[in-house]
Amino acid sequence: MNARSDAIRKIGKSGKISSHSNPQNRAHQFGQNVFHRGLIEKLPKKAAKNWLDVLDGVGKLDLDNADVIAESLKNWAIEHGATHFTHWFQPLTNASAEKHDAFLSWSTHGMVLEKFKGKELLRGEPDASSFPSGGLRATHEARGYTAWDPTSFPFLWEGGDGCTLCIPALFFSWKGSALDHKIPLLRSEEKLNHVVLKLLDLCGQKAKRVYSTLGAEQEYFAIDRSLFLLRPDLLLSGRTVYGAKPAKGQELEDHYFGAVKNRVMAYMQEFEDAAIKLGIAVKTRHNEVAPAQHEVAPLFERASLAADHNILLMELMRNCASKHNLACLLHEKPFKGLNGSGKHNNWSISTDTGQNLLDPEENSLVFLILLTAILRAVHQHSALLRASIASAGNDHRLGGAEAPPTILSVYLGDALNHIVEGIVHGKTGELKLRAVDLGLSSWPRHEVDASDRNRTSFFAFTGNKFEFRAVGSTAHCALPISTINAIVADSLQILLDEIASEVKDQQLSGEALFAKALPVLKKALKGAEPVLFSGDNYSEQWEQEAEARGLPNIRRSFHSFDQFIDKKAIRVFEGILSEEELHSRFEVMVEQYAKSINIEANLMVELFQTQILPTAQKDFSERGIAKQYSSLIDEAVEKTEEIKKMQSQLSDMGWEAKAKVFCELISPKMEELRTLVDQLELIVDDALWPLPKYRELLFVI
Repeated sequence: MNARSDAIRKIGKSGKISSHSNPQNRAHQFGQNVFHRGLIEKLPKKAAKNWLDVLDGVGKLDLDNADVIAESLKNWAIEHGATHFTHWFQPLTNASAEKHDAFLSWSTHGMVLEKFKGKELLRGEPDASSFPSGGLRATHEARGYTAWDPTSFPFLWEGGDGCTLCIPALFFSWKGSALDHKIPLLRSEEKLNHVVLKLLDLCGQKAKRVYSTLGAEQEYFAIDRSLFLLRPDLLLSGRTVYGAKPAKGQELEDHYFGAVKNRVMAYMQEFEDAAIKLGIAVKTRHNEVAPAQHEVAPLFERASLAADHNILLMELMRNCASKHNLACLLHEKPFKGLNGSGKHNNWSISTDTGQNLLDPEENSLVFLILLTAILRAVHQHSALLRASIASAGNDHRLGGAEAPPTILSVYLGDALNHIVEGIVHGKTGELKLRAVDLGLSSWPRHEVDASDRNRTSFFAFTGNKFEFRAVGSTAHCALPISTINAIVADSLQILLDEIASEVKDQQLSGEALFAKALPVLKKALKGAEPVLFSGDNYSEQWEQEAEARGLPNIRRSFHSFDQFIDKKAIRVFEGILSEEELHSRFEVMVEQYAKSINIEANLMVELFQTQILPTAQKDFSERGIAKQYSSLIDEAVEKTEEIKKMQSQLSDMGWEAKAKVFCELISPKMEELRTLVDQLELIVDDALWPLPKYRELLFVI
């Protein structure tokens, strides 16, 4: 009996599923642990108005209000059991960071008082030396600052029988360079707001503020924790570096939208309850395509807040899983041969009045100009968009098992395609909803969306938003959304300048304005036509056609990273990320890429040498088949030594050079070693194999 079989036996004997959830009315629960608008309105009038104006994007924070706000936050937090506060920020690690301080200060009599001053609210000073900076600061330059982000609500984080007041914060260097994901996202919002307000003014529409919205569909796997802990590869890298294909995977298509298992449902219920209390409006949950794979999706909201909420949600999912003896896997490809996990970023643009500007009502000129700007942006900057979702983990996902390919195309649907073709070829059309008759006496004719959904598309229009399906499940939403905001704002400004040259100083509206804008739209849409594709993005024919159209096909993430330091990117990110900040992102990306693959290579070598090889040799010897499979073992040993040798030659290289070697030389060797070890798994006595197999990880729950 080995540890693997013992863990499976214990799972089979587990008793009643315990739920840590506390069912309440969700609307009543919502935002209980958030210092929300309702609480802000109870602040002294001047402070309340100032903060609300900042939240609405029509004001700047008045530092004179900091002490009043800090006192109210402290009192509220202590009433709810908080003992500490922290500036909660998002360095370039795709996770959050925090340093806790107690609400304590010395009194004049040698006792302590609970205090929280305005200067503590406004700014913190964590040591920046151990966070990724991509060269924005030298090793000996440790100073970094956090600054309160008043556009996001403070919240209470409960954990370990404690409670902490978390203050959403920005993170920057002593020289003022952005060291986080949040600053460029907020800057991109400002740039998008500025240019879209110009568009609305041109078309006679009024708004005080415009912002991008985001709905992030988070996919994940939930597996038994006992089995998870017996897989060092899952524990340390998030994915299985070895694992033979099971007899049954996802081919029966019986898991997608199937009944959720009780144990997983109890887990879902608990993390959803915690999310609701943090103001995260989780809306949808369901089984995904692969066994043990699931999805959670919130209501759409302002992109910068949605990015915060996604980071919080992932942390909740990881924390709550252990209470149910589960492990939440957020890696893009935990299991080879099965669907990977994405984080579909549903992006749109809304006004402060709640109007969705990507809702195509009656051929709105605003919508047509925006649509044209988006198509132009995606066509002009498709390689940059590819880079915005690049990672070592996403390389395993893209292009396989229902994930988008690495060719960036746009799907519009029949109705919008008809309009675009009409404009390009001198005709105009209108959007019409299609009616479907199911042939049932109990069901009337029913209007359906103007477009179908293309699940194979990289960037698809889905009725009133664009779905960026290539984003990986572990990714921070800020980088892809900042990139979309940046390229769309840039293209829209170019279109508006061209329309202005047509309109000159005339005050036009309606048909007259449309007539002047039409030549500009026609030219831009004609130029962007190569990026439009409505067919099967998985097909070989599309790969050939895309090459003929001149569309980039960057298969490995490493080869896309340099898009961030290209002249086009430097221009389009002006006002969002400086040239120096873009270079830092490039450096961080190549370093994280190399380190991720190095960890996986280390795991492959260690697991083979310490668990798999001894087990296989002993089993084959006892069964008298060592000679029969000696070549298989010898070849696996040889591949292991080749990987070790290549790793040993990297020490004097820079991170870019290391990443190149991992991408082009070591990764292929790792795949060759995996193929050999997966063959061994199917031969070694099942009772002796040390690592939990796919059938157990995916189905024993």
